[in-house]
Amino acid sequence: MTPLKSTLANIDREAWLRFFLALAGLALAFAAAIFSAAAAEAGSPVASVIFASTALFLSGLVGVLSIPFLLRRVLARRVRDALQFELTREGKIYLAAVLVIGIAALNTANNLLYIIVAAMLAALVVSGLASGANLRGLELDVAVPRNAFAARAIGVRVRLANPRWWPSFSIKVLSPPEKKRKRPGWEWHKTKFIFPRRRQWLQLPDYSLRRRVIGPAAANILTRPVYFTYIAPKRTADVEVELTFPRRGQYSQDGFSVATRFPFSFLTKTRSVPLDRELLVYPQLIQPDELLDVLPLITGEFVSFVRGRGSELYRIREHTPQDPARYVDWKATAKTGSLKVREFTREDERRMRVVFDNPEPGQVSTESYERAVSLAATLACHFAGEHVDLSFAGPDYEGSNSLDDFLRYLALMQPAPRTWVLEQLSVSSDFNVILTARTPGSIPTPIWVTSYVIYM
Repeated sequence: MTPLKSTLANIDREAWLRFFLALAGLALAFAAAIFSAAAAEAGSPVASVIFASTALFLSGLVGVLSIPFLLRRVLARRVRDALQFELTREGKIYLAAVLVIGIAALNTANNLLYIIVAAMLAALVVSGLASGANLRGLELDVAVPRNAFAARAIGVRVRLANPRWWPSFSIKVLSPPEKKRKRPGWEWHKTKFIFPRRRQWLQLPDYSLRRRVIGPAAANILTRPVYFTYIAPKRTADVEVELTFPRRGQYSQDGFSVATRFPFSFLTKTRSVPLDRELLVYPQLIQPDELLDVLPLITGEFVSFVRGRGSELYRIREHTPQDPARYVDWKATAKTGSLKVREFTREDERRMRVVFDNPEPGQVSTESYERAVSLAATLACHFAGEHVDLSFAGPDYEGSNSLDDFLRYLALMQPAPRTWVLEQLSVSSDFNVILTARTPGSIPTPIWVTSYVIYM
């Protein structure tokens, strides 16, 4: 696509059409005003009134139909950016000093004090203009990884580009302030009045009173500001900041703020940058010392379950007539005086299935539930590192045997009414690790035989 075609494609045709129609309307109104003045001088009051009324009508029509639309399209962003400022503590002290000097100037009528007040107010105006120019044209980009683990630091790269020919100083990138959330209560919703309900002969606009639904507050990704001291002209500056998220779940942010207090720190000028970023935080992994009371037992039972003819040594035992001579351990035989053979694990059947039996709301405490989710994620990551062939199961789990799919499932899991029971779990030759809130003894027998059960 040529530059000319690209420029034409980005033109706001509706705004330009309104603009030219407004020019035509104002030109007609100006011509009508001229004809009204000429008719008045010619002694024709009726024609003068008609032309004057026409000019007034056309001007009002342009003012109602075109001017507000053009202001919203052209100046809305600039006006919004110009009004996003906040007085700092230094600025408030400065304004208080200006007020005191201004009162003294009024009481004493001293011209020097008037000049000082004017200079101080001019410095405040210059501070606002300079801070606006300091932010204008900056391009922000925030590189966020697709996923992370809770309570584990990740790197988020914040990049700020300055395509202008003048530098920027003292820039801060931060999350926008949280909007005030509405309180629970009642509110009016737009509906339609339909009569009768089945045939729908009559449909009229209507309102209904409903209870306001308050959803959970969205969590921002950038939890602390990032500071840039200096950005050279035609250059890009980037900073990698380490962030830690305390809870699992989905984090999203639809905008960031670029702020500065340059040059005098009287004002904090802020510009909003629309930028959608999402981050999925996996459950927190349990530390190895906290896993010692569970992992050795699971590993021992799993290794006992898969013992066979592989290459990894399982144990040394007494020789039986069915054992081939190639598995005889001659060193152990020489030490004990009796024939010993080696027994190996069966690598081709190192299959394990992690089952998360999601409890109903209120069945377990929040702490126990989060620990169970973290334990399921930790066990999956541990045995994946041991090159075990893993599979996963749980209520509404439709993912594959991929570890990322299961971690994504655990990251968004919440207690829910029971729609899935362990009896629906297919019986297989895999070793099952089941995390459940059921009472002991209620696990189905076919699964119990080849399982290690962890109670929440």
